[in-house]
Amino acid sequence: MNNIIDVRHLLKRFGIFVYIGDRLADLNLMEDEIKALHDSQLINSKEYTQALLIIKNEKKELE
Repeated sequence: MNNIIDVRHLLKRFGIFVYIGDRLADLNLMEDEIKALHDSQLINSKEYTQALLIIKNEKKELE
């Protein structure tokens, strides 16, 4: 997993499509969904960590 598109593809595997129209809100919702998938043990720790790092980097770029 290298970028936000890969995170979107990960979410898409589970039927989760995130588009609110506000970039920051999209990233926050994606983060919540990734956490929920990990808590439900649907994704492994490596995918979880990579996805969160990518999302946090995207948030940092918005600032």
